[in-house]
Amino acid sequence: MKHFNRSVPKQEKPLDETEPPKLAQRLLEWYCRTAILEDLQGDLYEYFERNLKSKGPTYAKFIYWIDVLKFFRLYTVREPSFTNLYIYIIMISSYLKTFRRGLVRNKLFSFINIFGLAVSISVGLLVVAFVLDLRSYDDSQLKKDRIYRVISEHTSSNQTKMELASTSVKAGKRIKETISGIEDITIMRQGFYGDAQVGENYLPLNATWADESFFKVFSFPLLKGDPASALKEPFSLVLTEKSAKKLFGDVEALGKIVKFDTVSYVVTGIAKDVSKLSHIRFDALVSFSSVEATSKNDEYFYDWGSIWSNYVYLTLPPNTESDKLQANLSRLSVQENKALTDNVKIMLNLQPLKDIAIGQNLSNSIGPHVSPVVLWILGGLALVIILSACFNYMNLSIARSLRRAREVGIRKIIGAPFGHIFGQFMTESIFTALLSLIFSFFLFLFLRQQFLDLDPHLSDLVSLNLSFKLIAYFILLAIGVGIVAGFFPALFFSRINALQVVKDNAKFKVFRHINIRKALIVVQYSLSLIFIATTLIGFRQYKGMLSFDLGFKTDNILNIRMQGQSADLLIKELVEIPAVQATSKSLMITSLGSMHGNQLKYINPKDGSKDSAMIWMNMVDKNYLPLHQHKFAAGSNFNANPKAGEESEAIVNEQTLKRFNIAKQNPQKALGEQVIVDNKKLTIVGVLKDFHYGTLEHKIEPVIFRYSDDPKASNVNVLIKSTDIPATMASIENAWRKIDKVHPIDAKFYNDQLEKTYAQFSVMVKGIGFISFLAICIASLGLFGMVVFTAEVRLKEIGIRKVLGATESGLIFLLSKGFLLLLGVAALVALPATYLFFDQIILPKLVYHLPMAFYEFVVPVLAVMLLASLLIGSQALKAARTNPVKNLKIE
Repeated sequence: MKHFNRSVPKQEKPLDETEPPKLAQRLLEWYCRTAILEDLQGDLYEYFERNLKSKGPTYAKFIYWIDVLKFFRLYTVREPSFTNLYIYIIMISSYLKTFRRGLVRNKLFSFINIFGLAVSISVGLLVVAFVLDLRSYDDSQLKKDRIYRVISEHTSSNQTKMELASTSVKAGKRIKETISGIEDITIMRQGFYGDAQVGENYLPLNATWADESFFKVFSFPLLKGDPASALKEPFSLVLTEKSAKKLFGDVEALGKIVKFDTVSYVVTGIAKDVSKLSHIRFDALVSFSSVEATSKNDEYFYDWGSIWSNYVYLTLPPNTESDKLQANLSRLSVQENKALTDNVKIMLNLQPLKDIAIGQNLSNSIGPHVSPVVLWILGGLALVIILSACFNYMNLSIARSLRRAREVGIRKIIGAPFGHIFGQFMTESIFTALLSLIFSFFLFLFLRQQFLDLDPHLSDLVSLNLSFKLIAYFILLAIGVGIVAGFFPALFFSRINALQVVKDNAKFKVFRHINIRKALIVVQYSLSLIFIATTLIGFRQYKGMLSFDLGFKTDNILNIRMQGQSADLLIKELVEIPAVQATSKSLMITSLGSMHGNQLKYINPKDGSKDSAMIWMNMVDKNYLPLHQHKFAAGSNFNANPKAGEESEAIVNEQTLKRFNIAKQNPQKALGEQVIVDNKKLTIVGVLKDFHYGTLEHKIEPVIFRYSDDPKASNVNVLIKSTDIPATMASIENAWRKIDKVHPIDAKFYNDQLEKTYAQFSVMVKGIGFISFLAICIASLGLFGMVVFTAEVRLKEIGIRKVLGATESGLIFLLSKGFLLLLGVAALVALPATYLFFDQIILPKLVYHLPMAFYEFVVPVLAVMLLASLLIGSQALKAARTNPVKNLKIE
């Protein structure tokens, strides 16, 4: 055979790349007035040609779309025609009739579509309600767009940065004195504890110190009293309606006296109860001048570095940018940092009010807060479920193309344009989604409470109550789902060639050699496998956290929060209970996420070198370490029994020796070394083996235990040995009531507290598990519909094969192999993706985690394969057992 060399001419760009988008042109022709359409088209085409040469086809088409949408204005939109409107009404009514007939004629497929969309939309409704509640935080503030919080960026001597929502009192006062261009500024302070007393009536109050400008910055309505002076004088008190009612009943509260311990406060205002959707919540406000009056001798109160309990908010004048103010704050920070020691720096920054409830995670935050990442995750999960149901709709709609192709072809032959065909199928899809919305709304009402019950924090965060705005978003979501689900089928049917109605239109291909229906099934089951594997991996990691060796014992230990009562009095009552084996006192309960730091200095006795850094701390008595069975690497428990303020001993962990290189990190030689904490020289008498002071998400860090036998300790730790826990708890509650008749006992077992600490992981695992269940259900519904349809289409083929001698098992394999192969492809896609996601992104963020297990990837595949095999096998067996004579006589 001879071969000839032929020169191949240079290929020009396809016509589609040199022309504006057709859909955009049609949109322009649809809305634009006839009088200006030609001129506007010409101008836009000239811009398109210019962008095509300079920027390329992709950019040119994008700009063309933007221009078409941009010119959708009052002066370009054609006036509505009542004749056209009447025609549209007739057309839509016709679409409704076709839609209704389709529902009745195809009951199984209609059920799969409506049920799948209803379930997926209900998840979307939950996410919409959740996000809308969060976006509504602080909406009651009239100046919400102009209110900013001053936050602090604390950099320690070892260059560790920590961002805090709080700042110093001095920062607030210096901003007020030195920076112009601020409308109002207010200073608040947390830490007002105590019980309000009116006669014999006691009420624990969540109170906050606030200065006289509080009601100028914030729009909390004051029902009684003068907002300008209510918080001006020392020992002034503003109560909410609910608090005033509880304290005074129906008696007028304004001007009355409320006592906290021995200090009397005058009620100067009654505020409206604070909305749940407010990041600032209070039962009462106490004038800031009160805490100033009691802190005159406290030098640290006005220190630039006292940034732990104070909050500063300010409002800017209307139409004022915050950039200039931020620059002034930076200059003020640099100026004030010069007075700080140990290379500590504190920089002030601005945070808009709207970014507090949903924004960066700051230490010392007040009020509820959700990271934007959580919203993205929730939105992503809901989107996956919705898309899965949309895939079912696409799959089944395209699968039925053989039945509807003839209808579309006839309509095209008699003159139906592209837009009418497209509009019909989009209308049917939107009607299906709106019908699903009715069912999904009732599902939402049921799931709402289940969602809030996942974690008590959620109930405190949002309410998910219905409103007209929320219902409007629900309807928009359903319409959006209908558009997404119906777009591809509508496009598919509207492009059918009338001459091809006798051909097999089910073989529509998106990519070469890949059938669109098969691609959608692979995507659905890939997502299902990913979710199931994620649930198994997450659950195992969560259980691993709960059973992780913390370096000390937590079993059968009950922690009682003292709420300001005497720890010694309670211990005296507890030791009389037979089930109580031991007790101790502590400032903190470690490993739960709460942390308390101190600056520690170490002077090397050999070379005189100095080192200082922030380390974590706990104040405990002699009984604490034995009760929790901490292990010593060297030394022993506290030896001395110092008087108050005369402590002399410290116990550190091994990480402290490493951080400061004490005695070359030798625990035995470190005994007797001295460290300085709070200007006190403390001698190291014991070195503990490393344990987890913080949560397992962080590395083990340096920790110091200091001795304190304070009768006002924050917590009493009780070791219990009992076969009747309810009876023991009743005895402990009786002991508590002897010392405190006002507050209910706040006692929790250590292991329960640990479980609550990692509750967010539990909630996440439950949520993803629920999503996994929905995903596999929706995917299986779609698969079931596809199997039923395939069996119907191939009935004649099955009949012929059976007549020619094919066995039932052979026919089942014939119908099943294609679908099982798709599931195998889904497994090959999903499992490596899941492994890489956890191995590279999730698990590296957890310092102490379990390695992934092989069964975590095998179980999802086996479960999905088993479920799919049952669905496919049942329909394949039914088709294989059908009488072939009956199938072959049907024309």
